[in-house]
Amino acid sequence: MRLKILHTTTYHFDRPVPYGLQQLRLVPKSRAGQAILTWKMEIEGGTLETEFTDHHQNRVSLISFDSQATSIVVHCEGEVETADVAGVTGRHAGFAPLWFFQGATDLTRAGPKVRALVRGLKEEQPEDIPRLHALSARVLAAVPYTLGVTHSATSAEEAVDHGGGVCQDHAHIFIAAARHLGYAARYVSGYLMMDDRIHQDASHAWAEVHVEPLGWVGFDISNGISPDTRYVRVATGLDYRDAAPVSGLRFGSSGEAMSIDIQVQQQ
Repeated sequence: MRLKILHTTTYHFDRPVPYGLQQLRLVPKSRAGQAILTWKMEIEGGTLETEFTDHHQNRVSLISFDSQATSIVVHCEGEVETADVAGVTGRHAGFAPLWFFQGATDLTRAGPKVRALVRGLKEEQPEDIPRLHALSARVLAAVPYTLGVTHSATSAEEAVDHGGGVCQDHAHIFIAAARHLGYAARYVSGYLMMDDRIHQDASHAWAEVHVEPLGWVGFDISNGISPDTRYVRVATGLDYRDAAPVSGLRFGSSGEAMSIDIQVQQQ
């Protein structure tokens, strides 16, 4: 399937910003199941300072704000060819060893509520893939998709306690639980073409677990499936902070408003 993606992120400031830097992880990865045909990024109100590949093999762009900027706009546009690989992206590659993906982070630490989700799971499902799909179902049952309950700094344990969350929370809970079971697991940010609309409310998030002999296998907890041709992987990491599409800092006390416009459609 060929997908066309338009992604515009706009920041407006109520007073000029004297200095700011942003890290952008907005360039999709060419790996098993997807090939990047075209991709371009344009910046208004800022300057591209450098680009590099991080230890997760994410393409990172570092941009600075123009002096006294009152807005900054990042526009990405491209086409990606996808194939259905049942969520399997293959053997591990990159600078970080597999054991690195078994350690907890502040957002993916398995507390009592997360550990309760995996109780009895190994006995119930002795095989890896059925076990992980069963874990995905347990996470969604415990934390139904609910807007406005959590935020970007909500941990896995906090999301379970809230009893609701979004795709980011589902991925964090699933990753925390999978690591507690002894798996290497990672966070994925990217795009999902919805069947009933072109405009998307936000980018999407899911998880991948390393399962021998398949390698990395994806699980979209929010939708209860493994990624198919409607999904485009952009960045990976231990948690959201490693794979966030936009992160950064700025000086000054001005307030800000952010808007996101994402369109994903089949060509």
